[in-house]
Amino acid sequence: MTVIAVANQKGGVGKTTTAINLGTALAATDKRVLIIDLDPQGNASTGLGIHRADRKKSSYDVLIGECSVVDAVIGTVVPGLDIVPATVDLSGAEIELVDYEERTHRLDHALDAASDRWDVVLIDCPPSLGLLTINAMVAADSLLVPLQCEFFALEGLSQLLSTVERIRTRFNPGLAILGVALTMYDRRNRLTDQVSADVRAVLGKVVFDTVIPRNVRLSEAPSHGVPALIYDYRCSGSEAYMALARELIGRLPPAAPAIAA
Repeated sequence: MTVIAVANQKGGVGKTTTAINLGTALAATDKRVLIIDLDPQGNASTGLGIHRADRKKSSYDVLIGECSVVDAVIGTVVPGLDIVPATVDLSGAEIELVDYEERTHRLDHALDAASDRWDVVLIDCPPSLGLLTINAMVAADSLLVPLQCEFFALEGLSQLLSTVERIRTRFNPGLAILGVALTMYDRRNRLTDQVSADVRAVLGKVVFDTVIPRNVRLSEAPSHGVPALIYDYRCSGSEAYMALARELIGRLPPAAPAIAA
């Protein structure tokens, strides 16, 4: 099982849209995919059509040890794609977790108990570098960073990378940067091209070749409770996420061969 944290401490950069649509694209390749909604806003859950009344168990319950990951899972409209939803209870989790032993490893331990259930786990992190995001990074094998093509992008990225280095040093030495995905790309805007060039100059091949364009269909899809790849698979945003999924698969470690009985 490969665990990927989708993280950026800046809000509005496309983390949830990326998690939902990458999860959908990966499920279409016959991978068993789980999304863990770790954002108290619960946008990934809403974007996959999970009504709040149906969220009997959530990522909050998993973190505080009230239930297992498997018990909190809800199936989605996408075959092969499951989700652990989020509720507003998660907003108080950072304060509550302070009193728990191994508070940075709660999610890691919970996922260890379900390591044969899914092929890929995507963790949709909140827009902060608090205890929830740290739990995600400790549990993750790698980090996927959606980065909006705007002026302050590099400034926020340097803060995130320094946090990743601290996580490596203290908790998870195996944490790697899987890639940086440029989002909300607008070819009509010269600043967009400049930011893209700057990011690629600094990070090189860490940046995915695929860029995610600004696209109305990507914005509309969550209100219908489905990923953009189902809402309109022919739109430019859906095509970009399918291309990004192909790149991502190429960067994943090869699956272990099956052991004969």
